[in-house]
Amino acid sequence: MNKFDDVVSSMPDKILDRSGSIFYSAPPAFEGQRDVYILGLNPGGDPLAQRENTIRKHYEEWAKRTDPYSSYVDEIWEGSVPGAHGMQPRIRHLANHLGIDLRLTPSSNVVFVRSATEAKLESEKERLLDACWPVHQAVIDKLGTRAIICLGKTAGRWVRERLGAHDETHTFQETNARGWRSASHRSSAGVVVCTLTHPGRVDWTNPDADPSPMVLRALAKE
Repeated sequence: MNKFDDVVSSMPDKILDRSGSIFYSAPPAFEGQRDVYILGLNPGGDPLAQRENTIRKHYEEWAKRTDPYSSYVDEIWEGSVPGAHGMQPRIRHLANHLGIDLRLTPSSNVVFVRSATEAKLESEKERLLDACWPVHQAVIDKLGTRAIICLGKTAGRWVRERLGAHDETHTFQETNARGWRSASHRSSAGVVVCTLTHPGRVDWTNPDADPSPMVLRALAKE
């Protein structure tokens, strides 16, 4: 039995049977002490075309894995080679900068339900967060997570709201004409939430847009 079986099975059936996914790294990443937890907003794709790929099915398949695995390193996206498409090399760049192994770093999405647009997700925000957040809280509690890296502003905002992370500790503004901003906040319990630009839109391997040094400072133990 997996340590997350109880909390996942307690989610409403209406959520578990919707198109979506839970974890992006295999069970070995959810064992022992894990300082960093990576969270996107929600799974991409078409919920109608992928309606058979339910959250329940994804979790059952995930629980059977035994070898270390990361969707950001090992999956083939859009016919490319493993770990080489879209945001994958950008997240790998961040991980290299932080000195973490993505195959042993827990990763997921704030909301497990797949949606066609972020606006559709926003309309269900509270209901979906109420259903999904207990899983994230279990991850944080069981693994002793002290920092959450959020991909994009919406993911970061939703996580900060749930954790009460309002004390801004570090910032980074891109040194380009766009000047997009990343920031870290700390909760009263000491959990750091790093809200970064979205690697699906921003090339973190470009020094002018790379939030990695800020994240490294935010994660430094005092």
